[in-house]
Amino acid sequence: MDSVDITQANAVAAGTNKQTKRIVASGIGGRLMGTKAMTTVTAEELAKDSVAEVLKRDKELRLKYEKEKHISEKPWTWSNWHEHVNWLNFMLVLLFPSIAMGCSYWVKPTFQTVGLGLLLFCLSGLSITAGYHRLWSHRAYDAKDPLKIFFALFGASAIEGSIKWWGHSHRIHHRYTDTHRDPYDARKGFWYSHIGWMLLVPNPKFKARADISDLVDDWIVRVQHRHYLSIMIFMALILPALISKYFFNDFWGGFIYAGLLKSFAIQQATFCVNSLAHWIGEQPFDDRRTPRDHFLTALVTFGEGYHNFHHEFPSDYRNALKWYQYDPTKILIWCASKIGLAYNLKKFSQNAIDQGILQQKQKKLDEMRSKLNWGPQISELPIWSKEEFNENSINKKGLIIISGIVHDCSTFLTEHPGGQALVRTSFGKDATVAFNGGVYAHSNAAHNLLSTLRVAVIKDSGASNNTYSSQLEYLAKTEKQQLEKSN
Repeated sequence: MDSVDITQANAVAAGTNKQTKRIVASGIGGRLMGTKAMTTVTAEELAKDSVAEVLKRDKELRLKYEKEKHISEKPWTWSNWHEHVNWLNFMLVLLFPSIAMGCSYWVKPTFQTVGLGLLLFCLSGLSITAGYHRLWSHRAYDAKDPLKIFFALFGASAIEGSIKWWGHSHRIHHRYTDTHRDPYDARKGFWYSHIGWMLLVPNPKFKARADISDLVDDWIVRVQHRHYLSIMIFMALILPALISKYFFNDFWGGFIYAGLLKSFAIQQATFCVNSLAHWIGEQPFDDRRTPRDHFLTALVTFGEGYHNFHHEFPSDYRNALKWYQYDPTKILIWCASKIGLAYNLKKFSQNAIDQGILQQKQKKLDEMRSKLNWGPQISELPIWSKEEFNENSINKKGLIIISGIVHDCSTFLTEHPGGQALVRTSFGKDATVAFNGGVYAHSNAAHNLLSTLRVAVIKDSGASNNTYSSQLEYLAKTEKQQLEKSN
C-alpha cells in the first residue's frame, strides 16, 4: 500500500503546488504588520517538520544557531536592543496611540466623538471577526460582494493588516497551534501571545506557510491588499475626523478618539483572542492544546471567546453554541443570511460536537479514576483452586469468597457495620449469595471497599472486576424467580 508523500502533502497545504496570483501592496503597505521572511518557505522544508520530527528538528536548529544566531536568539543589550524591535509595528500599535493619549490633554472628548468612536469600534471589530476571521480565514460561510466590501473597508480601519496578510497568518496559527511556527505561540507567555509577537522581530527559522489561493482569487482581497495603506489611513483616521468635523465641528476629536484610540482598542480586543483565549477558561472539547472557552474573553472580542470550540470546529460559523452565550458575530452572520447578504452558513454536525464533549468528559473521569485505589484487577490476582482456598483458609482466618474472588476481610473485621459476628460466619466460605442480597444487598460503596481486599480469584469461577453489576444481575434474577412462583 502506498504511503502519503509528506513533501507533496505539505506542498498542497502550503499552496506551493500550483501557480497563484501575486499581489504586491503599494508603498510600505505590503510591510504593515507582516514579515515576508516568515512565509517564504518550500514544501520540502515544511515536510522536515512533521510531528514526529519536531523535537529532533528543534535540536538540530539549536545546534546550528549556536554559531549563527538570529537577533531573536541573542540576549538584549544596550548595543542591540533596537535590533530586537519591529519598529513599524511598534509605531502602529503603541507609539501612535500613545501620542493620541498625550494629545487628549489638550483635545477633550465630547459625547458625540466618543459615541462615534464606539460605533466605529463595533463596525470595525465585527468586520474583523465576521469578515477577516470567519468569512475569509475559515470560509465558515459565503457572502455577497456588498457585505464583503463593507468588511474590507471597516476591517482595514482596525489597522491590523490586510485580509491577505491577516488570513495567512491566522491559517498558519491553526496549522501550527502551540508550536514554534505558531506566530503567536501561547506557550511563550501571555504578553508574548498578546502583543510581544507583534513588537519583536520574528525568528525566520520558524517560518511557515498556508494555502491562501482562495483569498488571492477574491478581487476584493486583491484590491484591498494592493491599496491597503491608503484604505487604512482613510478609513481609520480621515473618515472619523471628517464625520466629526461635518456633524460636530470637532475634527481633532474625531481624529484622536474615533480614529487612533478606537483602532488601538480594536487591536487590543483582537489580541485578546491570541492571549486571553489561550489562558483563562474551560476546555470542554479538548485539552491537549491551549485554546479555552470563557465568557469574559467573548465579551471583549465580539464573541470570539469560545476558543476551545473554535479550534476543534474552525469552519463552523458559530463560536457559541448555547443561546445564552455571547456571540454577536454569529448573530450578525445569521441576520445577514436572512436578508440575502450571507449564505452557505457552515455547522459541524451535532454528533461530532457531542463526541468531543463526551470524550473530554471521559478523559477527565479517567484522570480522576487513576488517582483512586480500586484494588487489584482480576488479571493481576493469583488463581486458586477450591482446594487451595480451603487449605489457605485454615492457615489464615478472614478469607471469604464473593463472586468468585477471594477477599481477606480480617483487617476490616472491627469496621464492619453489621458487626464482627456476621463477618466471622463467612470465614473460609463462599458468601456470594449472603453478600448479594441473601442477608444484605450491599451498596456500590461496599463493593468498592471490598475490591481493595482482593487476594486471589477462584479458578473457572467466571469472576469479573465489577462485582456490583453481578449483584444487580443476581437480585434481578431472584426477583423474577419469586414473581414466577407467586404467579
